[in-house]
Amino acid sequence: MRIDVEDLDAERSYRLITGLVVPRPIAWVTTISPVGGVNLAPFSAFTFVAPKPPMLAISVGHKAGSYKDTANNILRAGEFVVHIADSPLIEAVHRSAVEFPPDVSEAEMLGLDTVPGERIAVPRVAAAPVAMECRFRHCIEFGETRSRLLVGEVLVIHLRDGLITDGKVETAALDPIARVAGPTYARLGDLLRMPSIHQTSKS
Repeated sequence: MRIDVEDLDAERSYRLITGLVVPRPIAWVTTISPVGGVNLAPFSAFTFVAPKPPMLAISVGHKAGSYKDTANNILRAGEFVVHIADSPLIEAVHRSAVEFPPDVSEAEMLGLDTVPGERIAVPRVAAAPVAMECRFRHCIEFGETRSRLLVGEVLVIHLRDGLITDGKVETAALDPIARVAGPTYARLGDLLRMPSIHQTSKS
């Protein structure tokens, strides 16, 4: 089978690519709306881009010609929190993708308690096992749809007790969820540990 991507519109291309690039980690992001509400939305176009200082990136696209509330809030206020959700939160993560008006707080609608930020004004979701407070650093636009890659510097990381042993994350204890195609999610399967390979220091 061969697909010429020039024949695909943005929607069909999105469905194809997100079905092929799997599984994807999910950034569950809180921002502050212009009226002070806690906006909460999931993004599976998500990765880290630098270790020192640690930086994370999410890609935010258009919806009917307008950017999502998250992008607007980050660019306006310059702050956001990236959460890593675990399996018990999968329904809340999925429901937070509903496109509410900008003045509606998804955190409030979903009945999720929040905790004030330590270094920023944006609160975090109390139930999430990981929350990373970020300060906006870069925005780069890509493609005909002008998707925005938003990069934030991590200022402080909040972790549930028991997730770190000797400086390393206990992935099984974290129990993260991932996105596949459409409204389909995945959990960790078997973890296969291979022999360590020497790596030059990143310092």
